[in-house]
Amino acid sequence: MLEVSLFDERQPALNVEFNCESGELLALVGPSGAGKSTVLRCIAGLHKPERGHIRINQSAWFNSDDKINRIPQQRRVGFVFQNYALFPHLTVAENIKLAQSDTKDDKLTTSLLSKVHLTGLEKRYPHQLSGGQQQRVAIARALARNPDVLLLDEPFSAVDKVTRRKLYLELNSLRRDLAMPIVLVTHDLDEAAMLADTMVVIHHGKTLQQGTPAKLLHQPNTVAVAKLVDVRNLFKGKVVENGNDAQLHWDNKQLTLIGTLGYHQQTVNWTISPSKVILHQRVRPSRGEQENPVSGQIVELMTLRGITTVLLAVNDVKDVIIQMDVSEHVSVRNSLKTGDNITVSLLAESIHLMAM
Repeated sequence: MLEVSLFDERQPALNVEFNCESGELLALVGPSGAGKSTVLRCIAGLHKPERGHIRINQSAWFNSDDKINRIPQQRRVGFVFQNYALFPHLTVAENIKLAQSDTKDDKLTTSLLSKVHLTGLEKRYPHQLSGGQQQRVAIARALARNPDVLLLDEPFSAVDKVTRRKLYLELNSLRRDLAMPIVLVTHDLDEAAMLADTMVVIHHGKTLQQGTPAKLLHQPNTVAVAKLVDVRNLFKGKVVENGNDAQLHWDNKQLTLIGTLGYHQQTVNWTISPSKVILHQRVRPSRGEQENPVSGQIVELMTLRGITTVLLAVNDVKDVIIQMDVSEHVSVRNSLKTGDNITVSLLAESIHLMAM
């Protein structure tokens, strides 16, 4: 397991803590300048924080209390850079062999080329490869060190979307055979949600939350995290008790809640994922007790890759637009169009509360 705890009051400031299990892919996400790449440099030994520790499988790479700071050559790290950082005067095979810590093993090079789907290209030079192929060489070279940790710094940002999707699939397949922590830095939330087991949100060099992609995207701890992960439905309301039930007063609407996390009689922020906003069929509207029916008028429809996003101006709630995601098939089947009046449900179990 990789354990990271970094503190630095100098620029770039750091206050970062997270753990990454062996075989786990952890994504560091946050805006540009948040400190994500600096964290990778600290792990690799290329940047020294003021204090903290970095441990891999209980072995200390850095510990300010014990004055331990292993140099990069003493840390078995595979590092894949955004710009690939291949040596232009070396062939594919030579780039990979250069990273091997022991004897230059032709069998290992051949095996790695096979793993990254580059068999037959070992004698080519970087300028003779596509961007995607160069990235595969960079990954193979990183693995040639037999690393304890694999670090990926925006590894897909320099390739086109079609190539990027292919590389996602290849990395997802490759990582099944990698019994090591993998730390991915990305500003692309969709990329992180697709690839990562765990996400860590960093802002201004500080860890704000660590959890599964579902947890961070649908149940952020704070409004700050919600905004950083681009939560699309973010509102204010007041939690009140009605007999044995708890309700969320949302302007002139009352929504049923399941669990209030101690927010009784408090004004709160709340969110619901667009995928958890459920469209009522026109001919058979739902009347479930906890389904919180809400009506409104469609003000915009957008379809991308089979998902239709509906922007709904909610009745009885002033100046509020709520977003709902449905499959394109559902949108067509229900003949949804701008100006239609529809009813949706805000599922009680999907309403997530946050403190003000």
